[in-house]
Amino acid sequence: MSSSRWTAPQVDAFPLRRPLTFYPSKRTVSNRLMKAAMTERLSSWSPVDAQARGVPSLELINLYRTWGRGDLGLIITGNIMIELDQLEGPGNAIIPKGARFDGPRFSAFASMAAEGKRNGSLMIGQLSHPGSVAVSHVATKVISASHISKKYQEPFPAPDAPDPEPATLEEISEVIKTFGHAAEYLERAGFDGVEIHAGHTYLLSQFVSPETNKRTDAYSGSVGARARIVLEVLQEVRRRTSSAFVVGVKLNSADFQGETWRLEDARKLFGLLDSHGFDFVELSGGDFEQLEEREHKRESTVRREEFFVGFARAAAETVTRAKVYITGGFRTAAGMVEALQLSDGVGLGKPITHEPYLGRELLEGKVQAAIKCSIPDSSGIVAIAAAGAQMRRIAAGLAPVDFGLEQTKNEFMVDLQKWIEKGATDTEHKEYGFVEISAAA
Repeated sequence: MSSSRWTAPQVDAFPLRRPLTFYPSKRTVSNRLMKAAMTERLSSWSPVDAQARGVPSLELINLYRTWGRGDLGLIITGNIMIELDQLEGPGNAIIPKGARFDGPRFSAFASMAAEGKRNGSLMIGQLSHPGSVAVSHVATKVISASHISKKYQEPFPAPDAPDPEPATLEEISEVIKTFGHAAEYLERAGFDGVEIHAGHTYLLSQFVSPETNKRTDAYSGSVGARARIVLEVLQEVRRRTSSAFVVGVKLNSADFQGETWRLEDARKLFGLLDSHGFDFVELSGGDFEQLEEREHKRESTVRREEFFVGFARAAAETVTRAKVYITGGFRTAAGMVEALQLSDGVGLGKPITHEPYLGRELLEGKVQAAIKCSIPDSSGIVAIAAAGAQMRRIAAGLAPVDFGLEQTKNEFMVDLQKWIEKGATDTEHKEYGFVEISAAA
């Protein structure tokens, strides 16, 4: 029994096949498809030896070898953290401050870059600092813009994380330098660029948002002052890398939906990011195509998705030099082509964990849409866990299971429950990574 795909009108994928040149790096991507960042949790982990953490595994390298064959113009890695104790989750890849440009860690990142770009994709490392959503049992100190903590949906935050301490000016300076070091490290390892993560209520987002930034110094107040840390990170990255190094930034529209945000503030932020020289701005936070039935969604989800479209439109109207990518809910070639009216490219996440070569098949016209997954995006953490489990399979050299089938979903839910129960008893925090699927492909 084969799975059905999303219903979609027949379109010519030519607009998606067109190349795109970034400014100021002047690098060109072969097409408009981007592999969006997704946390893989496939790097080394130790709960007691910090120096043993965050080295990309052979499995992670194999995962990017696979995606590198998928004809994706831009490939963005999952979280690469910049501190050994500031993690989104155990198993994150890490480039700690002071990491040398040689040795096993460096060689692993170099292999990861080489495999991802072997067939012509540009390989971009996403650099992240979690701030107040750091894993609580790992972080020695949790910092943010101020004492206020705003949690993102699981599995990204540590729900039991302590209240953060406002970062001192010295700590802010250190964070900026560490982002710069990580960018230089990745360029030397063969990466084509970095994406600075300023979304998902991570540290940089905590500074940009007036809801979490209650400081009274030069990093607070106006949109420009709150965004200062992001612009200083960009400046430091540019200082430490070549002119051909691509530097992008990620924003999440959900971070802008608080009571103190206005869409006009988002436009001001877009203008600052554009004028200061980011090559691209990625926007996530909703489902652009909105294929799921509206009545099956919570009202908060409907509002978020409506805001997301307006958020993307504001970026399209404001950004003139940087390229704009939209990530969220794309399942059909028709929807992706339509999105190019508001953007320069589209990001694919969960669909390419179920079909790693979906991008190539869409560009070649072999398919018009992704497989209709039996676990919809509206299921939240379950959909994320399923995507993570598929990444684990691909990394191990196994074919993804067919989540278009209800039986596969049911078998996975059993595996997921066992995984949750195992984690609950892991008091020494040795377990990490996503669910291991027991079903045969």
